Amino acid sequence: MYTANAHITLPEDGKTLVWKYLDLSKFLDLLLSRKLFMSRSDKFEDQYEGTFSEPTFEEIKKLAHDNPEFLDYYKTHREKVVISSWHINEYESFAMWQIFTQNSEGIAIQSTVERLQRAVEPERQFQQFIGEVNYIDYKKEYIPFDDLFFPFLFKRKSFQYEREVRILTDVSSHEGVTINEGLKIDVDLETLIDRIYIHPKSENWYKRLVIELVSKLGFDFRIEKSDLESDILI
Repeated sequence: MYTANAHITLPEDGKTLVWKYLDLSKFLDLLLSRKLFMSRSDKFEDQYEGTFSEPTFEEIKKLAHDNPEFLDYYKTHREKVVISSWHINEYESFAMWQIFTQNSEGIAIQSTVERLQRAVEPERQFQQFIGEVNYIDYKKEYIPFDDLFFPFLFKRKSFQYEREVRILTDVSSHEGVTINEGLKIDVDLETLIDRIYIHPKSENWYKRLVIELVSKLGFDFRIEKSDLESDILI
């Protein structure tokens, strides 16, 4: 279930394009399970994920002086928040292909902000929030902490190239829910996926394989040739 939140911002235009780059095994898992995998926030490569900027941390330490459990809560909260990351871009990104796929093989899902919002509505167990990431100087800039998701919608400026929109879920209120690497949530795939792009450097056999697999699984998604793949050789 998607829930709006006054503290979480998104691009004003709901038709803003967003992308997810992933390998074929993860793409097939999405199609077969009809569930979107969301990674546990403390399992991301960025060790600062879900942490505070220095000015914010100094303020929180003062508040925690007489209440140490306040700080302990935020330290363990990262284990209870899961995230699905999407890249804002009007076009395909060569850099994203390089970062998230290997061996010239992979898939890019093209969607929009409003499609993300509608696609998670079938989920009944966990509330979903969708927000745009803010990129700041963690040594100088302050992050307001009047929202449980505040540390998960800020990243260091070094990651600004990601231009990230995130689907977020906090499972801390669900007793008995154990998250290892992440969590799968129900999604409407036909709403989520506008079209599919195949890696621009992939071989023809790989392209045929992707098209055949999608068809055999009963989907009729529009599959596009990558805009980065040219028919013209100089």
